[in-house]
Amino acid sequence: MKARLKHVLLRARYAAMGAAVGAAIGSVFSRNAASTGGAIGAMVGATVADTRDSASTYLEEARGKEFGPLSSDDDRNGA
Repeated sequence: MKARLKHVLLRARYAAMGAAVGAAIGSVFSRNAASTGGAIGAMVGATVADTRDSASTYLEEARGKEFGPLSSDDDRNGA
């Protein structure tokens, strides 16, 4: 439950930041552009949050694995 709540709050934070940036950029042009920029920014922010969360999961899994050497001594000796 805690992980789910953390994910939801992270997504909401990124969506809010994206909406603020999008609205600020859109406000340079017009009121309608500010509204549209805020909506698009919120979608981009939520997508970034999901992508970041899934990428961090993959990185944690990769760090947990122990990788052996890429080649063995037999490969170097021509055997």
